[in-house]
Order: sequence, then C-alpha cells, then structure tokens
Amino acid sequence: MTKFEGRNYCVVTYGCQMNVHESEKIRGVLTSLGMLETDNVNKAMVIVFNTCCVREGAEDRAYNNLIALQNIKKENPDTIIVVCGCMTQQKNGKYNIFERLPFVDIVIGTYNINELGDYLLRYAKKKQRIIEILDKPRGDMDVENAVRDDKINAYVNIIYGCNKFCTYCIVPYVRGREQSRKPQDIYKEVKDLVQNQGYKYITLLGQNVNSYGKDLDEKITFSQLLTSLCRIEGDFKIKFMTSHPMDLGDDLIKVMKDEPKVAKTLHLPVQSGSNAMLKQMNRHYDIKHYMRIIKRCKRLIPNISLSTDIIVGFPGETEKDFNQTIKLLKRVKYDQIFAFMYSKRSGTPAATFENQVPEAEKKIRVNKLLRLQKIIQQEKNKKYFKRTYNCLIKQQNGVAIGITDGGKEIYIPGYKYYNQNYFANVRVEGIRNHKLSGVIDE
Repeated sequence: MTKFEGRNYCVVTYGCQMNVHESEKIRGVLTSLGMLETDNVNKAMVIVFNTCCVREGAEDRAYNNLIALQNIKKENPDTIIVVCGCMTQQKNGKYNIFERLPFVDIVIGTYNINELGDYLLRYAKKKQRIIEILDKPRGDMDVENAVRDDKINAYVNIIYGCNKFCTYCIVPYVRGREQSRKPQDIYKEVKDLVQNQGYKYITLLGQNVNSYGKDLDEKITFSQLLTSLCRIEGDFKIKFMTSHPMDLGDDLIKVMKDEPKVAKTLHLPVQSGSNAMLKQMNRHYDIKHYMRIIKRCKRLIPNISLSTDIIVGFPGETEKDFNQTIKLLKRVKYDQIFAFMYSKRSGTPAATFENQVPEAEKKIRVNKLLRLQKIIQQEKNKKYFKRTYNCLIKQQNGVAIGITDGGKEIYIPGYKYYNQNYFANVRVEGIRNHKLSGVIDE
C-alpha cells in the first residue's frame, strides 16, 4: 500500500481530443495507484495540469490557473502539482515552468505520461522536484484501463506526431515526427472497447490519420486498418480525425462508402480558401485538389457530414484572400466549421512573417465567417426533410433522440419502447425552430 491509496486526484485538461484522451490515460494511471477522482483542486493530493500550446489563449489560461494553485501548496505542502502536455515540450518550456511556477513539483512531456505513476512514487520517496522531457517515447505510450470521460464514444490513438510542418503549427515541434501504433495493438484495443465495454462509437485519433502505417515495417494503409477494424463483431461505428487533404485518397473514400461501420462524417481542415495563403501555410495542396475530394465524397456518399478548420487573419491575408474563404464556404456548405483567429506561436516560421493582420481585423473577419456559417446551417436543416439517416438511438429527458454521424439530433416523439443506445434508421418528418423531428424507419 502506498501513501496515494484512497487519496484524491484532480486532472485539468486543455486542448484537443488528443489531450482529452491523454487525460483519460493519466486518470487510469492515478486510479491504478488506488487514488480517487475529484473535480475540486482544493480536495486533491495530486493535481495534474495537461496543457496545450497550439493557441496562445490555451497556454495563457493554463498559466493563470496554475498560478492560483500556489495558495493550495502553501496551505498543504503535501499537495503534489504536476504539469505535462504540449506546453512542457516546447523549447525551454520545462525551464520556463519552473521559473514562473516554482511551486510545481513534477514536469513531464508528451512522451512519458504513461510513466506518471513511477514519477509520483519517486517524488513521494525523495521529495525532490522532477523534470523529464523526452525527445521520443521509450515504447508504447498507451495505458491499459484508461478512465474514459464518455460511455458511448471511446478515443483510440493510432498515430502520434506530424511530418507536415505547416508554418503556423507548433505540433511537430512538441509532438515529434509521425509514429504509428502497431495494427494488432489497435485491433485488440478496439475489440475490447466494443465487445467487453459496450462502446458504440470508436474515434481513431492522430494529427494526420491518413499517414498511418507509412513508418511501420508492416505494409498497411489507413484505409486497410479501417477495413480490418470493421471486421470486429458488434454494433458500433468508427469515426476518425484528423485527415490531411494532401494524403486523403480515393481508397479511403471507397471504404467510407462501402463499410456500414464507418461513420459517414469527415473532418477535413482546409484552413483557407486562398491558394496564396495555403502556399504560405505550407499545406501542400491547392483549392482545386481540395474540391476534388469534396465533390467525390458528396457524389459517392450523399448523406455525408462535412466539417473543417479555418484560420482567419494568417500573416499577409488580404481582403481578397478572405473573400476566397467566404466563397469556399458557399461552395462546400459544411455542416460545421471551427474558425480560429491566427495565433502567433513562437518557434514556428509564421511567427516571423511580415504583414501580421491586426487583431481588430481578425475579429471582424471571423465574425463574418461565423454569421455566414449560421445561415448555411439553417439552409442545410431544410435539406434533412424526408431524408433517412442511420442514427444512434438514445434517451434524453425521457424522449428518444437519434444522433446522426455528424452529431445532428433528431427528436423521435412518442417512441418510448426501445433498447438504450443502439443504431436504427430515422426519417426526418418535421423541422421547427431549426430542430429536427422524425420517426424510426422500420
């Protein structure tokens, strides 16, 4: 029995789905020490901040909230404060944390969160601050028995890192080069999640899932991995993110079309509708290439749900460049967009570019983009009418709801006799105040 048995821990998470899943792994490590979870930092013996540095706002929030912990440390010196994640992996990041936050006890990076239990035991024994940032993992970074946030959707890492080096992105510098997990390990994890734990959605994660397998000795592509996972018996669907337009081929579109277990939803970041901006961003494709993928997806998978990421105000973006992004939105008509104002990240090429766009102009442009997207979504709602979608049926406040692959909710009034959490076809029969209602299509 260790001093951690029966004590509380709290994990605070910033950033993307990758970080959310890594916090699930951290919770699994802490639970294996016999610890109990709390969402109250004042009641926790171990406080872990899993940080993000992709955007300046997330990094600032992490620092500000960490500073507030110094009073907890003063009142209870036995509290152990851990900082991990992308922020620590930046150049000189570990030293900046100890300099700015001298009350932090353990600093580790993105490659060794699975070893957190060993670091805690070492710290408890010697009471000496620990700092260890690795340049690459020591082995498989996954953790058995992760404590997951969701009981329906489970995240599964398939590839870490990124080789693209977009000029605005810090990820290759803090996550390293691409490293694929072995297909048999992924298959085993997904099979367990579906058959033993009852998950209905499996979301495969990677900075660029389309690059999966390129670094493995075994010859396997992402579309082949998807096909093999679809052979697992069970009532479930597979989603994935994120795809890079440069690496998404017709083989993946065909798998999405042909395999019922692959969700008909695609998140395909475009970042800008301007070829000039895409070149400055080092995205390796142009709008013609991007639209070829979109058109093929829409033709082969009519009910596909499309979403994207867009950066507004990238250095040198003119009004003409921005209007090309507006034009792209009108052409594609995404179901959902994630629009961000460009955030300068130290250590990336774009941080040194001239012609930085003023913050006030960025806000004007991003708001214009979001207003347009709201109109597009209202128009798209009308196109759901009389269409049938394969949905996850669940209960919400006593009412049956069908959730489409793209996350759209369809209320099913009067339908009360059903098994919780299963898939069925739902036909949309009504639209009111932008809400959809329908019936089970037996």
